[in-house]
Amino acid sequence: NRPKNFLNVPAPPHYVPGLGRGATGFTTRSDIGPARMAPESQPTTTGTPNNTNTPVTIGRGRGSIVTQSNNIPGRIGGGGASGNGGNIGSNINGSGGNINGNSGGGGGDDDDDDDRGDYSESNFDEFEGYGGSFYDPTAPYEKDDEEADKIWSEVDARMDSRRKLRREQRLREELKKFRAIRPKIQQQFADVKEKLKEVSAEEWVAIPEIGDRSIRSKKRPERYTPVPDSLLEKARLENQPISSLSVGTETPGISSSVRQDLNQIGEARKTVLSLKLKQSSDSVTGQTVVDPKGYLTDMKSIKINTDAEIGDIKRARLLLKSVILTNPKHGPGWIAAARLEELAGKIVIARKLINQGCQAASDNEDVWLEAVRLHTLDNAKIILARAVSHLPHSVKAWLAAANLELEIQSKRRILRKALEFNPNSVRLWKTAVELEEPEEARILLSRAVECVPESLEIWFALAHLETYTNARNVLNTARKRLPTEPQIWIEAAKLEEANGNEQAINVIVKRGLKSLSQNGVTIRREQWLKEAENCEKCAAVATCQAIVHETIGIGIEAQDRKRLWLQDAEDCLARSSLQTARAILTHTAKEFPAKKSVWLRIARLEKHYGTKESLEQILLQAVRYCPKAEMLWLMTAKEQWLAGSVDNARQVLKSAFSCNPNNDRIWLAAVKLECSNSEFERARELLQRARELSGAEKVWIKSAKLERTLNNLTNACQLLDTALKKYTKSAKLWSIRCSIEESISSIEQIHEFYQKAITTVSFSIEIWLQAAQWEERVFSTNKARSLLEKARLRNPKNERLWLAAIRVELKANNKKIAINLLAKALQECPNSGILWAHSIATESHPRQKARCLEAIKRCDDDPFVIAAAARLFWDDRKIDKARVWFERAITLNPDLGDNWASYYKFEVQHGTQEQQKNIINRCIEAEPLHGELWEFISKNPQFYSRLSTEIVLKKVATIIDESTVLLGPPLIFSNSNSNSNSKISSSLPSETESDQEILNI
Repeated sequence: NRPKNFLNVPAPPHYVPGLGRGATGFTTRSDIGPARMAPESQPTTTGTPNNTNTPVTIGRGRGSIVTQSNNIPGRIGGGGASGNGGNIGSNINGSGGNINGNSGGGGGDDDDDDDRGDYSESNFDEFEGYGGSFYDPTAPYEKDDEEADKIWSEVDARMDSRRKLRREQRLREELKKFRAIRPKIQQQFADVKEKLKEVSAEEWVAIPEIGDRSIRSKKRPERYTPVPDSLLEKARLENQPISSLSVGTETPGISSSVRQDLNQIGEARKTVLSLKLKQSSDSVTGQTVVDPKGYLTDMKSIKINTDAEIGDIKRARLLLKSVILTNPKHGPGWIAAARLEELAGKIVIARKLINQGCQAASDNEDVWLEAVRLHTLDNAKIILARAVSHLPHSVKAWLAAANLELEIQSKRRILRKALEFNPNSVRLWKTAVELEEPEEARILLSRAVECVPESLEIWFALAHLETYTNARNVLNTARKRLPTEPQIWIEAAKLEEANGNEQAINVIVKRGLKSLSQNGVTIRREQWLKEAENCEKCAAVATCQAIVHETIGIGIEAQDRKRLWLQDAEDCLARSSLQTARAILTHTAKEFPAKKSVWLRIARLEKHYGTKESLEQILLQAVRYCPKAEMLWLMTAKEQWLAGSVDNARQVLKSAFSCNPNNDRIWLAAVKLECSNSEFERARELLQRARELSGAEKVWIKSAKLERTLNNLTNACQLLDTALKKYTKSAKLWSIRCSIEESISSIEQIHEFYQKAITTVSFSIEIWLQAAQWEERVFSTNKARSLLEKARLRNPKNERLWLAAIRVELKANNKKIAINLLAKALQECPNSGILWAHSIATESHPRQKARCLEAIKRCDDDPFVIAAAARLFWDDRKIDKARVWFERAITLNPDLGDNWASYYKFEVQHGTQEQQKNIINRCIEAEPLHGELWEFISKNPQFYSRLSTEIVLKKVATIIDESTVLLGPPLIFSNSNSNSNSKISSSLPSETESDQEILNI
């Protein structure tokens, strides 16, 4: 194989590659496209290779156009593999070639070689030419280029927006035409879906389920193939229990006919297991290492480490080994290494490591204690003996040694030995004293206070064991040793209180504060109030009161005392420190005896937490210091009345009259007292004197109500006419006058009177509602509707007027009109809780939950909405949730009696007797006065001032239901024209009937 030298030899003249085999060159558009023309100053003629003054010939191919001269090196750029183009001159840059440019091109500039553009037919356009970037893509992107791109992008955006509207309109029209030809499925069924609103709920429920109509869901018919008898026999033999096993192979010494019983093998295994369990027991102490009953359970609870955990343990073992070897005196390293082995289940290796640690770090008590933990009881005692020999001053080691002993005498011996080495250890002294009898403990404590005189606990323990006289001496000695400790003075005060010497308590506390101040102790009021609370917890009430009395005013300005003291009392009540709060309020009352608010706080405290005697005593003191405070007089009289002493209540009110002669509230309280005891004549006399002396509007109203209750309608009318001349704008007087007119006058006169009342007090919602109710009863719904519309125009955004109009439509069976009115009402009063509650009750049951959520978002803290949500849970039998929401409702507004009645009815149905009694007691304490149904019962003229809160609660619970929630109190919208109160009251159960009816719900 001779080397082919002709490859390195220049081609002969006029040589055309491939011409001999018919491969001739050709020209494409890609060769012509990027060709560059020569400058016009240079003629394009053909020159010879050696003529240096002749311009070069342009070859067919890519390349730079240069001229050849003496000072300008040039070449006609060489072509690629096709050989289109050539160089001239062998001494110029590039290799030699043919003039015709058919030989392969040589080297050239790097800029020409980097041109690798796409010049194929697919990238050529007749108008724009070749695609791609006009500039070099590898060139750096400068700020000028960025600014130019930004300008061109703005130009493009401007040109695009010129006909944007017209283009979008054209696209929409085309899409509309396309949808007209090929509409969507939802558009095809739009008319059918529109008719779904006409489908009723019953028709919707009656629509059958489509079910699964797929072929694959259909069950194929079952096919039964008869089973051969051989297969059944084989299955029977497999399920048959085997009690013996035949030996198939012969064994030396055993005959082949021997059969082994499997039951005996199982019994043998059980026997072996029991023997192993017995062997695992400790014969010396009787303790067993393995629990025989829970042996299998313990085996199941054994943790099997995974490969990752094993790898972690190995890495930790290497690390801890390095720690131990590097610093063998480092106790935590030995402890960590032992615990790692314990975690890995290698308890023997763990004990071995901790023993080595005890030898290497014998001065570390934690290592010894860890060794005690890992070893058995006997070995632990030996280890602790070595530990206390190495560390005789280690309190932990001595205590651990004492705890290991089972006998009390051994523990005492160890602790006394420990006290020889550690006489200043308070912990050792306390532990030793706890094990001794009282007499021995007193002796030990006498020695302990000499060794550790700074320990208050030891001083106090010695004082508790001594007699009264010796205890005082002990505390005096402690006071001299520790003059800056306030606890000693407090303990001395407790000692005096425990022995009945209460006169010395204030003196001790006062002297203690003075002594502490002289010794540089800062007296802080908050700290001493906490000490007073601690004394209260220890049942030292007198000491608590003495501390409060002496320290409550420290560091407070005179003008801030009342405010801060009342706040301190509230804080103590919040922390259940009742005696401390009582002491603070008592001291405040002494400093401010003429302040009504202070006495009201004390009275409220005694009413909730005190006795009747203490409350009576506080109220008598209060009215003596504040004779002009009508509230205190009324509370005193009420408490006397509740206690069953009517005469004492009258005496209290008589004293109140002498101090407040023209106070209408005291007059009305006296009238209520007499009416509650059916003393109507005395009540009349009191009202007559009140009208003469006071003449207040409430007195006239109470007088008219009393006459109406006694069925003296003529006297009531005379009183009302006289009162209306004096109080023309009194809506309450007009309301009572109109109600009496309904009983004694004709329809025309009643209508005229209502018109006069509406004209006079058009701002009164009660008058509008009362007139609308009368119009509905006597005439028709239309007149009531028009009257309520007029009322809404006079009093816009009033929820009660909207609710009355909605109820009128509901009772007339105009449900659609009622729903429209409700929607308008919620638009005008979006935060009305009573309207949202009515909206929840009006909705169908499936939609009530969504309506309730919307109402809670609007009125989160409205008692009407919360009670409606509770009734919704009640209907769904969610008892616990209903109870929680009822609790929230009565907490938000305890004055709303209807919610109390609903809650009581709920507890009657689903609660216990204790829960029902709790609701009654809480309702009596709250004394609710408002609510539609509550006022309907409590303000019924027939029951004037004779119904207790409990009876009203039970009566309201009997009538409250879904209809009363929707339509209001019963019989108010009755279609009958009866105006007597007897018909209204006759529909209500009596006191005994209401109790029985509630229990039978």
